[in-house]
Amino acid sequence: MSHSTAATEPAQPPPEDDHAFFGQPRGLMTLSGLEVWERFSFLGMQAILVLFFADTVANGGMAMDPGTAASVAAAYGTLVYLVSVAGGWLADRILGSYRAVLYGGILIACGHYSMAVPTDAMTWVGLGLISAGTGLLKPNVASMVGKLYRTDDERRDAGFALYYMGINIGAFAGPLITGWLGEHWSWHWGFSAAAIGMTFGLIQYVAGRRHLAGRKHAAEFALAPDAMRRAVLMIVGGAVVVALAAT
Repeated sequence: MSHSTAATEPAQPPPEDDHAFFGQPRGLMTLSGLEVWERFSFLGMQAILVLFFADTVANGGMAMDPGTAASVAAAYGTLVYLVSVAGGWLADRILGSYRAVLYGGILIACGHYSMAVPTDAMTWVGLGLISAGTGLLKPNVASMVGKLYRTDDERRDAGFALYYMGINIGAFAGPLITGWLGEHWSWHWGFSAAAIGMTFGLIQYVAGRRHLAGRKHAAEFALAPDAMRRAVLMIVGGAVVVALAAT
């Protein structure tokens, strides 16, 4: 068999009388709060990334040619969304949504803290960690929001509207704060703000985990043990190849 039937992820959503967050399930507050801080950190960092690449070493930048800086930043943005395909697969087959989002958030926070260290090597390490973490987190948070509702729950559309409002709040605030810090203090202060923001998001996520459907369950389409081992070996081998190619 290609996947296990022992423990599947779709747990029962919270009861329909859970209206604690603007008439929505309490888990929506947890997931929306996480997305506020994830977008704050990701888009805050991305807003200053090209400027950081192109700025002089004396000003804390990497002294890239402007065209090269823009190309590298664009390649990084593309990589993030390509990795999201793998992140969705890992959640479905190995980790489950809750753990995929948790591990992704941890990788993102570690990546931003790495970028706060003023060395070129830590910048590249940080970008790699953020790419991997965003690939795990981004495609699975929306899936978890959907699991808060039964299919016939009329609150679903309004709940997703609140969720996307949280995304927009983070997307608006992040570039303002990291941009101001980068311009008036240093680029690495901006990256530090992104790291702190993601840390806040992780704290909120873990603190509110009891309100999330499916957090104690395995992946929805979990692989059989032999297939799991092969998948892990392939993932580790692929990561080693990519790391060697990048050096």
